Amino acid sequence: MSTSQEPSPAGPPRSLSPSRASDFMQCPLLYRFRVIDRLPEKPSEAATRGTLVHAVLERLFDAPAGERTPPRAKSLIPAQWDRLLESRPELGGLFEGDVDGGRLARWLGEAEALVERWFSLEDPTRLEPAEREMFVETELESGLRLRGVIDRVDVAPTGEVRIVDYKTGKAPRPEYSEGALFQMKFYALVVWRLRDVVPRRLQLVYLGSGDVLTYDPVPADLERVERKLLALWEAIQQATESGDWRPRPTKLCGWCDHQAVCPEFGGTPPVYPLSISPAGPSEDGQGRMGLDQM
Repeated sequence: MSTSQEPSPAGPPRSLSPSRASDFMQCPLLYRFRVIDRLPEKPSEAATRGTLVHAVLERLFDAPAGERTPPRAKSLIPAQWDRLLESRPELGGLFEGDVDGGRLARWLGEAEALVERWFSLEDPTRLEPAEREMFVETELESGLRLRGVIDRVDVAPTGEVRIVDYKTGKAPRPEYSEGALFQMKFYALVVWRLRDVVPRRLQLVYLGSGDVLTYDPVPADLERVERKLLALWEAIQQATESGDWRPRPTKLCGWCDHQAVCPEFGGTPPVYPLSISPAGPSEDGQGRMGLDQM
């Protein structure tokens, strides 16, 4: 699909979110393309379906507890899809050429199945979220600003906090669960710094496979995450000042929208839009901290 979306004016990074932190750890050049160059990316059916399902699960809690049923949830899908199209018209191009509407119908059916599966994992009639789609932001003592959006925050009568995130994909294998929990620990750190309360539980709800992954953090966990983020931010700042953003090839490259401007695929990145500081004598040959040093 072609998109008419124009890239935003380039600028240096000002804050760190879980997704952008993951981008840099996956591939520094991808981070540059998204944060500094702000290159447009084509929407995907999978990511858009996830956005739609999140919107439905958020809106369901507007209804009284007794009315939070699978039929009610599925009935919200058409209106939420219309709202999504209204706010992001380019998404209509996902189903370009779908003359009989068959692809769109199948896609909406997949969203219905994900929404329905959620009811086998959680009982919304017994939940009263304290927050939904909660934007959080805090500045650490170092000056690093952390920000993000939490899908759901539950607060028990005793004051214990649970952070919940919906995933429309499948749960990762156990050996990859730490990567999945990184985002949740990031949110837990922000909540801890904002409210001086360590969340009692972090919960990932995987609608694609019907799994629920939970983790109970302790302060030492979140202090380690904070140190990792500070090291990550230092590496990002060094790369920003030097202009040295090196690609890090992985299997995920096959899904990247930016292959045409990536050296790994014979492309040339856009002219770096920021001023570059000369490397100091104490810097190593790369001019920045390696990912394996974090």
